[in-house]
Amino acid sequence: MKLLKILGIVVLLLVVVGLFLPTSYDIRREVTIQAPAAAVHVWVGDLTKWPDWTPWQEHDPTTQVTLGPVTSGVGASQSWTSEGGDGELTLTKCSPTEGIAYDMTFIQDGERLPASSTMLYAEQGGGTTVTWMMQGDAADFMPPVVAGYMNLMMKSAISGEFDKGLAKLKQKVEAGG
Repeated sequence: MKLLKILGIVVLLLVVVGLFLPTSYDIRREVTIQAPAAAVHVWVGDLTKWPDWTPWQEHDPTTQVTLGPVTSGVGASQSWTSEGGDGELTLTKCSPTEGIAYDMTFIQDGERLPASSTMLYAEQGGGTTVTWMMQGDAADFMPPVVAGYMNLMMKSAISGEFDKGLAKLKQKVEAGG
């Protein structure tokens, strides 16, 4: 009986804490690349080059990407399927001096989970600082009690993947590839 009471208190505490955790996320990672923004944009603004620097297929080798009819510039799109979930993205902004923006949707169990992402360029000296960001609200696709906890895990996981991708992007651009 005491064990059930303790378990009940723990569950109640987790629910109460979950209700007060933030559900919206704003993930930002950056790297400075020793090259002009236009050289960075060659890799970022063309979806055919994304497999060379983005971490997603390395993270989940079952990922199969299908490019849309347009692969660079505004309107460029791709979709993917994988054991970890499906998704799609479309570039909504594409500037060789400012960066890109894209709308992304993760699809899991028939649910569409939207997110907005950007990669901004800021030229400084001889280099370009690239800031990769993703914003959204986990409460858009799950109960608020769970969304706060998911938000904590998602920030950690995505930040690490953004760091890997930015490091590979830096390597590709600086190698002149």
